[in-house]
Amino acid sequence: MGALDLEVTIDQDSGFCFGVVYAIDMAEDILAEDGYLYCLGDIVHNDEEVDRLKAKGLRIINHDALPQLHNEKVLIRAHGEAPETYKIALENNITLIDASCPVVLKLQNRIKTSFDAKEDIVIFGKHGHAEVIGLQGQTDGEALVFQDLGELDHMELPQKFTLYSQTTKSTAKFYQIKEELINRGYEVKANDTICRQVSNRDRDLPEFALKYDKIIFVSGKKSSNGKVLFEVCLRHNPNTFFVSSADEIDASLFEPGDTVGIAGATSTPMWLMEEVKTALQKL
Repeated sequence: MGALDLEVTIDQDSGFCFGVVYAIDMAEDILAEDGYLYCLGDIVHNDEEVDRLKAKGLRIINHDALPQLHNEKVLIRAHGEAPETYKIALENNITLIDASCPVVLKLQNRIKTSFDAKEDIVIFGKHGHAEVIGLQGQTDGEALVFQDLGELDHMELPQKFTLYSQTTKSTAKFYQIKEELINRGYEVKANDTICRQVSNRDRDLPEFALKYDKIIFVSGKKSSNGKVLFEVCLRHNPNTFFVSSADEIDASLFEPGDTVGIAGATSTPMWLMEEVKTALQKL
């Protein structure tokens, strides 16, 4: 035990969602067999976990590199892909190891059905996010994407449209946006396609955050879901601090005997939260 004698608890509901677990399991199986595997984009928005898998032979490539590959295996991560990716794979004899999350696939199908039915589509999501690019791809790039209400003030929206959401957005925010759009006089058909494993975390985290003197929230800086869940913790416990790894811990934040809760995003590996716990206990 360190001099500060901190009492540290990891939130057991934190950590990888099933979509990420599935993708990583698939990658590890193939890496064990073949010694290497291409992956289209970061397999998870967490640099530490990506580095761990790179050391096992995972080769991260971007979309520009895909057309140069032939006769290889390429992993599609949980975020899903646009139809164009499947087309290139077919042309280049690439075997796709498809680890798209079932929740994302269901949303892609819904958007495609809406688009085929000639509905105008608006997506609440993060610009340039892998999942959102895959969703826009279902509409030949025609869907409008916005990440906050302020953006809509400067956009020409159709009078009537179907509203979808990236699966990792906040449920409360989605419904708030829907209400606001209806109040502005638009005819909105809203589809709540937010992943319940993620939105339930919104609901359970406040309870966890309130139990401890301090909260250390562990997440990659690129994780959208991490930003949302960090804000949830911070709202309920102002002594919430964001770190991406154990070496970002600031010892001066703690008093002797503090109780500390560790929580993470759906892209945060449990081993990383364990490392943070060990570091805190040494303080």
